[in-house]
Amino acid sequence: MLTPATAHAGHRDGIPPLTDDRGRVLTLRGWNVEDKTHRGDQALTAITEKHFRDLRAQGFNFARLLVFWDDLEPERGRYSEAYLRKIERILHWAETYGVHVLIDAHQDVFGPAFGHRGIPEWATRTDGLPFTPHPDDWFAEYFEPAVQRAFTHLYEDPDLRSAQARMWRVLAGRLGSHPAVLGYDLINEPMGEMREGEDLPTAARRIEREQLTAMYNRLADAVRSVDDDTWLFVEPTPIVGEGVPTGLGRIDDPKVVYAPHFYNTAMEAGADYDPSAGWIESYEAAVTAYPEEYRVPVVVGEWGPLNHALPNMPRFYRDALVSLNRYSSGWAGYVWCYGGGYCAVDDEGRFRTNKEQTAAPYAPAVAGRVAADAYDSGSRTYRLEYRASRRSAATEISLPPSTAGWRIEVAGPAWTSTRTVRPQRAATVRVHARPGAQVTVLVNPGTPR
Repeated sequence: MLTPATAHAGHRDGIPPLTDDRGRVLTLRGWNVEDKTHRGDQALTAITEKHFRDLRAQGFNFARLLVFWDDLEPERGRYSEAYLRKIERILHWAETYGVHVLIDAHQDVFGPAFGHRGIPEWATRTDGLPFTPHPDDWFAEYFEPAVQRAFTHLYEDPDLRSAQARMWRVLAGRLGSHPAVLGYDLINEPMGEMREGEDLPTAARRIEREQLTAMYNRLADAVRSVDDDTWLFVEPTPIVGEGVPTGLGRIDDPKVVYAPHFYNTAMEAGADYDPSAGWIESYEAAVTAYPEEYRVPVVVGEWGPLNHALPNMPRFYRDALVSLNRYSSGWAGYVWCYGGGYCAVDDEGRFRTNKEQTAAPYAPAVAGRVAADAYDSGSRTYRLEYRASRRSAATEISLPPSTAGWRIEVAGPAWTSTRTVRPQRAATVRVHARPGAQVTVLVNPGTPR
């Protein structure tokens, strides 16, 4: 069971981290896992046990699993038992390898009525408004009149509200007891309908304030009717990526996580990272306002540019990871697949250019109050300082494979049975401490072969 905690040193002031039922502070590091290509009988077949075995072998403990309402309920009122069993099979793989899973109700450009995935065609109402595809700029399709009106109907029509709530009762009722399930992402990248005279930031804040807040509260009630324990992840519109603070209001549930995405319009269009533009700084200021006000944790649900090998991308990954790790309880890169495009690794399973920076030492669980938690990518040194809790629990440190291996030093009344990690091996180091002890764990590169 995961529960909120008060803010602690080493985490941005005012934003609480995630903790587990033993009071340990949790950090999630991982990737999205998806199959957008296959539908019907072939749905989810592109996701295999290898995804979770390989994630864990690189030290990751988190997967955001994309599921689609149009596959779950292809006809109104008929839920696919086969699709639910396929999700459960994926969850069993995740459990086997110790990976937490976030169930993401994904949509892109609303759904199949517009050539994408997400909300079923039977739940798509356009009032006859036009839709023109944009094959070279799919995000522009969100601004087509038919797509915008479909979102309005989803938010406002009583029968569609009820259908969406029933869908979530089916998912949560079936999956909530699975030990791999961490939370539910209630809808991916929600958008809406702009009004005449509104600019995009104004429209986004209104949609978030007036429509998304109400939707999330409805869906929270639906989930809680069958599952009172699992985290609820809520997203703003993607406009937060332009440094626009969300207009979301309070979600009346004790286990809410704010889950923005971390994308830049210029970089998504092919531009290189410009460190002097201040985008990461403006994004961090925008996404931390809501969790500071409402005292909820942050987990960034998607991030990572398509053109990851441009000249400034090494700097981007360094800057982005420092920022993400400063205020969030975790993140999921986009996307764990084998090949080109956004894929994290190539066909041979090797990290693609610059994405190897995501695999670094971190502490998935700290049994105490964190004072310092940082990885220096230059020296490849990781340092964790904490005051051990009064409860009996181990602190866990995840170390990815390294050509030199790792050396672990523990200072204070604490101990570990793992002092070295061999080259090219991932490991989870468990540190036990005397209650109330001040503990420092230092991880350095080992001796190269």
